[in-house]
Amino acid sequence: MTIADKHPDLILRGGRFTTLDRGHPEAEAVAIADGRFAAVGSNADVMSLAGPHTRVIDLKGQRVLPGLIDNHLHIIRGGLNYNLELRWDGVRSLADAMAMLKQQVAITPAPQWVRVVGGFTEHQFAEKRLPTIDELNAVAPDTPVFLLHLYDRAILNGAALRAVGYTKDTPEPPGGEITRDGSGNPTGLLLAKPNAAILYATLAKGPKLPFDYQLNSTRHFMRELNRLGVTGAIDAGGGFQNYPDDYAVIEKLAADNQLTIRLAYNLFTQKPKQEKDDFLNWTRTSKYKQGDDYFRHNGAGEMLVFSAADFEDFRQPRPDMPPQMEGDLEEVVRVLAENRWPWRMHATYDETISRALDVFEKVNRDIPLQGLNWFFDHAETISERSIDRIAALGGGVAVQHRMAYQGEYFVERYGAAAAQATPPVKRMLEKGLRTSAGTDATRVASYNPWVSLSWLVTGKTVGGLSMYPRSNCLDRETALRMWTENVTWFSNEEGKKGQIKIGQLADLIVPDRDFFGCPEADIADTTSLLTIVGGRVVYGSGGFSQYEDISVPPAMPEWSPVRAYGGYGAWVQQRNASPVVAPVACGCSHSCGVHGHDHATAWSSRMPVSDLKSFWGALGCACWAV
Repeated sequence: MTIADKHPDLILRGGRFTTLDRGHPEAEAVAIADGRFAAVGSNADVMSLAGPHTRVIDLKGQRVLPGLIDNHLHIIRGGLNYNLELRWDGVRSLADAMAMLKQQVAITPAPQWVRVVGGFTEHQFAEKRLPTIDELNAVAPDTPVFLLHLYDRAILNGAALRAVGYTKDTPEPPGGEITRDGSGNPTGLLLAKPNAAILYATLAKGPKLPFDYQLNSTRHFMRELNRLGVTGAIDAGGGFQNYPDDYAVIEKLAADNQLTIRLAYNLFTQKPKQEKDDFLNWTRTSKYKQGDDYFRHNGAGEMLVFSAADFEDFRQPRPDMPPQMEGDLEEVVRVLAENRWPWRMHATYDETISRALDVFEKVNRDIPLQGLNWFFDHAETISERSIDRIAALGGGVAVQHRMAYQGEYFVERYGAAAAQATPPVKRMLEKGLRTSAGTDATRVASYNPWVSLSWLVTGKTVGGLSMYPRSNCLDRETALRMWTENVTWFSNEEGKKGQIKIGQLADLIVPDRDFFGCPEADIADTTSLLTIVGGRVVYGSGGFSQYEDISVPPAMPEWSPVRAYGGYGAWVQQRNASPVVAPVACGCSHSCGVHGHDHATAWSSRMPVSDLKSFWGALGCACWAV
């Protein structure tokens, strides 16, 4: 053990540390100084370093893991809208989901929408279906409701159709379909055929939060990620996420030392046929790696050129990329290689990957790519030959758990045999290819890292379908490395984080169950009891809540779904754990001034007393009654 001349700021003792340091895989205690691990070892050795001002936290035998790092998260875009979204992530029945929707409609003021934007699949519901348009109209006759299901469809109620202005005269969008009735009027169902542009564009028509609210929203999204044990992420950009305009919020939080997630960000082109111009401009005005350990530039992508974008809607046939793909891609990759910018590239199918590799190999003959840490994202159907070609060029593959949400659709189209190694994670690791894991949240899969870890270990979808034989699943330590040390290559931060090791950034979590000892079926429901980033306690619950160093103000606006429902599966879990009375309502039979709602008629669902108090109390209503 070594330590600087000063005493440590924080000591964690009495834990069962899984360090992922192969030289010292286990420990009882750690000391943290200046945001880094200063000592890792036994209780006695580490406690001997304590000074009069060292804070000590007794972990009481809990398992401790390195902080989780998501290799592909749309956190910057997701944070701007998190407080506006009713999340169905982790909700197990459509009945519960619709109860949440009904309650949110009751408190959402005009002209705001209720948005359910990704993170779920119909297969997670006991009913194995989505709500009908008639069901949406019944619970929300006047409030716009926009429901995004993966990237295959969106369902809009009548009020949302009126809000976005889709009528009988609205032309069909390129690459999408507005379904219509026999008279030609839109029904409310939008289909991605074959790409999600119609879904993106329609969602973008909704009201946006003002800047201060976006700051608050992003802080709440980061706190939710901290609650689930996420301490770092690589942001993959996103559609309608323009640089630098839409980065003002995250840059403000970084400047104010309010980031609780370490963030490396990639720049995503927004303009078809102008992609080269975007990257020429950005390589002149931005510098690769600019920033610090909390907020830093990570290169280009995941969109490099629109002609190479093969969206993963497995309900539709695989799209063929146009003949100009190679020419478009070569122009951009040459700009990036010349400026020594790494890139990430969205690619679902091996056919796209193979064609892109033709381009990369061509550029490599003129400008060697070794050392650039470039990689493909997703790669569900990648072939053995493409794996070898990527490895030869010094690249990597970042996988995400999209198949946990879309596996049933893949099997329906391509068969169970084809799904058994989709993507072939274990084979890529066996061949030594740089490989790591993430979510691709928020609009397709959920941001919950434990769902990804469960998928890697069990091979099951969130709907319970067993896709992979055990031979294609990962053991728990390998899966954990996919979410920690393996990710650091993809942000060019190897040796800086991802392990509990002297000198590395002090990011760790204390999960609420033993990841290595709990039943496989329980992995996906894991949360964190204590999350530390850079030696700061950014989240604590139960006996650790007293140690939090950072507080987050209530979610804004006051009618935000975050106030009522919390994060992943939280509302349903709380409801199931509390005594229930029914029916319940705010005690005021007339409007009490909270949003002008008649609460007695607005509330018609069963709800636990504890949730009722916090729900109406958060809205400023003190006259609740049962």
